[in-house]
Amino acid sequence: MSCSRSNIEETKVAAQRCCAALIDMDGTLYDSMGNHSKAWSRLMTDVGISFEDGEFYLYEGMTGKATINHMFQKAFGHGVSDEEAAELYRRKTQYFNELGPVKPMEGANRLLQKLKSAGVECILVTGSGQHSLIDRLNNDFPGVFDPGKLVTSYSVTRGKPHPEPYLKALEVAQVRADQAIAIENAPLGVESAVRAGVYTIGLNTGPLGPNVLLDAGADVLFPSMAKFADLADLFLR
Repeated sequence: MSCSRSNIEETKVAAQRCCAALIDMDGTLYDSMGNHSKAWSRLMTDVGISFEDGEFYLYEGMTGKATINHMFQKAFGHGVSDEEAAELYRRKTQYFNELGPVKPMEGANRLLQKLKSAGVECILVTGSGQHSLIDRLNNDFPGVFDPGKLVTSYSVTRGKPHPEPYLKALEVAQVRADQAIAIENAPLGVESAVRAGVYTIGLNTGPLGPNVLLDAGADVLFPSMAKFADLADLFLR
């Protein structure tokens, strides 16, 4: 599936007036969601919680603590203490790291360089606290992300789909919602950006059907980061 001509034109208008691009990390900048899903699956198996295939792609964007409490509430009718959540997330992080390093998403660096060349400031907006990826940003995408302008799970009290992460990113970038675009691959992330009033570009990089991102409110949909990078010149001139 590719984005329609009319949507390309709408995106062109949005991009030309934007001063900041608010960009998700997992499944957008890094091809990491497969490993996150495996790590969550292993953790939930450890604690005796059943789950559906691909279920954790639906929770992408939530903080680790929120994901853990959601799964416990669904399985047992109660959440866990902050201390238990922190320990469980530590184990999930360990499982993720044991799977080995993940690669940047194809096309991500091309897109970021085009945004930077167009004078668009790039702000990371992730529900993750995964230092194994956050700490790689400057090496993998040199000169793009200001280390002091990252919105992570440590920056907010309410993660995606709440609008707080994107509202925080607008504050960090010092721009209005109508001066920014959001780039997201997950329904909860799309919902968060839309609720913050930001024009939202959906990237269908995972196993979920494309309508999931459109139903969440994405203004336009691209089939991959690489395709988005290919078409960026159409609306960043």
